[in-house]
Amino acid sequence: MARRPGPSVRLKLTLSYAGFVMLAGAVLLAAVWVFLLRGTRAAGSWTIAELLPDPALLVGGWGPRVFVPAAIATMAFLLVFGLVGGWFLASRMLAPLDRITEATRRAAAGSLAHRIELEGRQDEFRELADAFDTMLAQLEAHVAEQRRFAANASHELRTPLAITRTLLDVAREDPDADTGELVRRLSAVNSRAIDLTEALLLLSRAGRRSFDRARVDLSLLAEEATETLLPLAEARGVAVETSGGVAVVHGSRALLLQLTTNLLHNAIVHNLPEGGTVWIRTAVRAGAAVLTVENTGAQLTGRLVDTLAEPFRRGTERVRADHAGVGHAGVGLGLAIVRSIAQAHDGALALAPRPAGGLRVTVRIPAGDGAADPG
Repeated sequence: MARRPGPSVRLKLTLSYAGFVMLAGAVLLAAVWVFLLRGTRAAGSWTIAELLPDPALLVGGWGPRVFVPAAIATMAFLLVFGLVGGWFLASRMLAPLDRITEATRRAAAGSLAHRIELEGRQDEFRELADAFDTMLAQLEAHVAEQRRFAANASHELRTPLAITRTLLDVAREDPDADTGELVRRLSAVNSRAIDLTEALLLLSRAGRRSFDRARVDLSLLAEEATETLLPLAEARGVAVETSGGVAVVHGSRALLLQLTTNLLHNAIVHNLPEGGTVWIRTAVRAGAAVLTVENTGAQLTGRLVDTLAEPFRRGTERVRADHAGVGHAGVGLGLAIVRSIAQAHDGALALAPRPAGGLRVTVRIPAGDGAADPG
């Protein structure tokens, strides 16, 4: 916003301090003129005539000749004292604001590692500085996560493109190659690139919270996701068991359905060896709608589980890519998308290894109206 130049806050405070000192001095001198030159009275009330200086003093010239120069000198001293003292006091009071301004300039220049760390007792400036330090820490973490995510995304998007170029180079060197096989491989690679791009867009949308909220029952979404992925589960010999009651939240039905589908798909795909079981349950506990998805599978360590919700991390190395370079493990964004969607709905994602093998994923979202809490 363009603004006209004006006096600084320090100058305004200085003039305010000096003006107040001058006013106080003028009142004091007036009191001296009215009362001390007149003398004191033991009792009685003052009249307007008695508030004036003694005529004898005025006739003799003592009053104007002595008092007026002294008053002028006093006022000049008070003016200089008020300006110097006011500037010093304003500088001391605004010093924390100068540090906050400097930190703001550094942040605007791209340096988010700097912190104000204003010492002293709590006041308005220190409260502002602490809030600014907290904001800088959050921004630094967010920017670091975005850079890491961008680097991983670039790497993952480069993979299908490199595979496509390799397949085309091989086909160009071998004109007699089976074009049907080439088309099938290119289609698989292209599908992976499209899935990855759509996942990145969905993750960005959830992070911005750019969606409308409505009443959504997680139990219905669990049934819908189960019905959609049932053919995949049957093909892999995985049994899916759905249970639980009504769990209503306020949010985006499309995003919450994506959350549920991602969890169920992840549980089916990583259910190794094949022929295991997936449990998906909904409930309401302590004012929160809870969606839990468990699956049998390989034994997982706590350290590995802690990294599964990071972008482009896959939970098991047993899932092998096919010869086109596209495996069944997805693009490595399933749980990252789940966490982002949960956080966009003011919820949380929790991962824990099952003692018998496999993974337990729990999503908690604040319950909406109509959610039944069993107790």
